[in-house]
Amino acid sequence: MSGVQLKGSALVLMLYDVCEEIRLEELRRILGAQPAERSPSFKHPAPEYVRFERPPVVEPLERVTLETGEQLEGRLKYYDYGVVCVEFELPFEGGWDMLVDLSCRYIAAPEVERHALQIAREESKRAAPALIKLYDNWLFEDYYIFRVGEVAGATAGDLCQTYGDQIAEIVRGERVPLAEEERRDILQSSMSYYSSDLAVVGWNAAFLYDSPAGAETTIQLLEYANSQLLEFRHYDEVLTRELRWVYKSLEGGTGILARWRLARASARLHTLLLDVTELTERADNSIKFLSDMFSARLYRLAAKKVGVLDYKKLVRQKLDTAEDLYKFMVEQFHQGRAFILELMVVIILIIDLVFLFRGKS
Repeated sequence: MSGVQLKGSALVLMLYDVCEEIRLEELRRILGAQPAERSPSFKHPAPEYVRFERPPVVEPLERVTLETGEQLEGRLKYYDYGVVCVEFELPFEGGWDMLVDLSCRYIAAPEVERHALQIAREESKRAAPALIKLYDNWLFEDYYIFRVGEVAGATAGDLCQTYGDQIAEIVRGERVPLAEEERRDILQSSMSYYSSDLAVVGWNAAFLYDSPAGAETTIQLLEYANSQLLEFRHYDEVLTRELRWVYKSLEGGTGILARWRLARASARLHTLLLDVTELTERADNSIKFLSDMFSARLYRLAAKKVGVLDYKKLVRQKLDTAEDLYKFMVEQFHQGRAFILELMVVIILIIDLVFLFRGKS
């Protein structure tokens, strides 16, 4: 085992939710970037319409040198729904123990995070004219991918059987051997298209056994899943704040005067509902898998592991709650308005009767 030499690369993805929207065409003019190409590329036959609706703008970065002397190649990606991804890549060559150690050092490494945030802040200033409604506080997600090339002709099944312990440790960023149940759970979250490729997907890292070209699709889908997670986390926070404000408004009671205040609150809530629904649909439909079933299944696996589906469910539940509250507030307002109108009619009738009787006397 110690004699097996691995060759591949480690990728660090640092994603930031920086604004509500990025105008990609304007950004391309600012950066002088090339026109968008079909993305991602697919290693197996796929129709032309399997692609990003709006491919991200990619900007190469200068090489980053760490305190250890390691040099990271980098690039920056801008997604139209407001997410910026700083991507670092470090080629490696060595044995399994080396790769396990590398995953432990890089997963959640403060120095790498610091460099990534600094780059994202600086580049966002340059791209500012194309950023719509820049946020003060940025949500953040990190993800780590360790890609290994061919290992002496081993198939995906051979690799899991022989080196399953090491793969599990790499995905978890652990140096200590994992329990059998944990190891089995990690390796069950794997997929292969050919017998010579493998993707083992975890919540914070993934192990890929593939060529650089073959792994491109998987890397892009893992990045996309994490960008979606950021978006749904953002919508979850927005809806949580808004629902807290609505509940506070309702604590003031639903008396006649209070119901008029509910009209303003319901209008604000309805506007938010429309905005969040539109933005979630845009993020959810950014990439299409109409006929590429393997990539669709791979994305579903990645989305499940990183937590996209959980946050999407939370957002959907809060949207339903907000919609119910909106209907309640509108109903309360209409009832209050109807009462006021009826009261005004009664007052007018009383006044008419007073003048009528005064005239007779």
